[in-house]
Amino acid sequence: MCGSELTPLSPPLAALARKAEAAFEAGADPVPSPCISVCRMNEDRSLCTGCWRSLDEIRAWSAADGATRRGIWRTLMDRAGLVAP
Repeated sequence: MCGSELTPLSPPLAALARKAEAAFEAGADPVPSPCISVCRMNEDRSLCTGCWRSLDEIRAWSAADGATRRGIWRTLMDRAGLVAP
């Protein structure tokens, strides 16, 4: 093996990665939510296992402007181990 093979993403991470593309499209307004309808908190209740947002980020989403929403996207992508587009 040469090490260039990529490990496929789990279905929830693949769905999140697809939604991220829309979130970072030039002029996307409103910025789409990262929710993938897998709404479960992790064991310590710090993050949603579907969208990787904290409860505070989920609560803030509806009132957030586009720049803040993209910032949340960047944070959750980092948490999920994905690269923001």
